[in-house]
Amino acid sequence: MFHVGGARSALQNWIYAKQQGGVFVLRIEDTDAARNKPEWTEGILSALDWIGISRGSYEGPYFQSENAGEHRAAATRLYESGRAYYCDCTREDVQARTGSQYQGYDGYHRDRGLGPGPGHALRFRTPDEGTTVVVDLIRGEPTFENKLIEDFVIARGDGSPVFLLANVVDDMTMGITHVIRAEEHLPNTPKQQLLWDALGVKPPVWAHVPVVVNEKRQKLSKRRDKVALEAYRDEGYLAGAMRNYLMLLGWAPSGDREIVPWSVIEDEFRLEEVNPSPAFFDEKKLRAFNGEYIRALPVAEFVDACQPWLTGTGTIAPPPWQPEEFDADAFAAVASLAQTRIAVLSEIVPNVDFLFLASPTIDEAAWTKTMKDGSAELLDDAVAAFEALESWDAEALKSTLEAVGAERGLKLGKTQAPVRVAVTGRTVGLPLFESLEVLGRERTLTRMRAARLRLP
Repeated sequence: MFHVGGARSALQNWIYAKQQGGVFVLRIEDTDAARNKPEWTEGILSALDWIGISRGSYEGPYFQSENAGEHRAAATRLYESGRAYYCDCTREDVQARTGSQYQGYDGYHRDRGLGPGPGHALRFRTPDEGTTVVVDLIRGEPTFENKLIEDFVIARGDGSPVFLLANVVDDMTMGITHVIRAEEHLPNTPKQQLLWDALGVKPPVWAHVPVVVNEKRQKLSKRRDKVALEAYRDEGYLAGAMRNYLMLLGWAPSGDREIVPWSVIEDEFRLEEVNPSPAFFDEKKLRAFNGEYIRALPVAEFVDACQPWLTGTGTIAPPPWQPEEFDADAFAAVASLAQTRIAVLSEIVPNVDFLFLASPTIDEAAWTKTMKDGSAELLDDAVAAFEALESWDAEALKSTLEAVGAERGLKLGKTQAPVRVAVTGRTVGLPLFESLEVLGRERTLTRMRAARLRLP
């Protein structure tokens, strides 16, 4: 999956690179075999395509595993220059010496002259004194005391470099000038900066954007929260709405506005203006955003956007009707009505399914709540009145049902409720009379008669 926080960072990198006349680079860090599958890489590419960072408009994807030789060469240089040393201590060894499982490595092998060999990890020799200052476009100059940074591992016992070193070497090899990433990586940055310095290369410009949190102000977690960009795509969020909302996580355009054209965001976004405080990912607000974007679509575009949910294409689950039951003209007739009532595109299915199913799917709770004393007689009268109509249109249907209700001392809302449940299976949905017009006389009356038979 592609985390929404990663999508936010990708967009920020993408815009900043364009503003600076630079290049956005996509690198797949695939050295962890257990977390590396081709379909997962394709998922990243597909998610970027959807969010607007399309293939061919950036460099890559590059794969970290392809640069393994450079990683090993850098590790060797650091060892030969005395900036790293070998260590064969296990975690248990360190805990036994320090008496604590929480204390970091104690430097036991710093000056013991252990050479390379099986099971010998390579550790970076962190300076004993001084500080490492990280110049960050968002956070100023966080300063870290070197004596508090343990001698960290840069290559495992089998000789394979760890992420910290591989990441630095890749950035050097690829000429990366700016690293814009999540705040959670900030604790690693002084270690990486020490590696840049030890390898004799000027480090990039850092920018650590705020962590994305849920309503409890906890960091968004894939184990607990809905974080996959693909899940939002498949639920029916529009890419434009998602892009707009993600860019507001820690930043805002000028003026008292939030929903703005992408061109405005591209023009106004300033990395230095990003707020370092945690950014709340408010799914309710995102839904509201998406609803606004849906309502702003021309009806023809809305019809096109709904097609995956109406036909069950791609990763979308098939609708409850058979393909031959779908009537494109009937959907087009109610599309503008549905467009004002949904917040995500997947909601189109329960709003229009009554048009395409042989019989409506009855919400039993709605049936029990609505079909009370008098409903049977009301349906009898409504059927008789509808049968007599010369013109089957929304206006005639409304005035006819109003008259049926008036004879019983009922307002239209009370009168139409049993009819709606009988015909659509639900108490809420599209405007009733326009729906009946599209459904047609025969199907409407058949459903009303069937509902009447269920009543005593």
